Amino acid sequence: MLQAGDKAPLFSLPDADMERVNLPDKIGHKHLVLYFYPKDDTPGCTMEALEFTDLQPQFELAQTDVLGISRDTCTSHGAFRDKYGLSVHLL
Repeated sequence: MLQAGDKAPLFSLPDADMERVNLPDKIGHKHLVLYFYPKDDTPGCTMEALEFTDLQPQFELAQTDVLGISRDTCTSHGAFRDKYGLSVHLL
């Protein structure tokens, strides 16, 4: 189990549009926030994703990408993103 501050294991995961996101491709280009959440479209996870979306302009100013990771399917991620207008990249 990862703890706050641990280095993430290298991964390659599909996003909501079924495109691969490879962690090694992200390292060294911008700062990166990885957050892990249990399930798309649940109350707590929705609040969290909306807050990251609301803060997107500040993340951009800080040259930081935000990636949300859960066990849900790409289709579920896409529906969740579209339902709430999320800018968070969901994997």
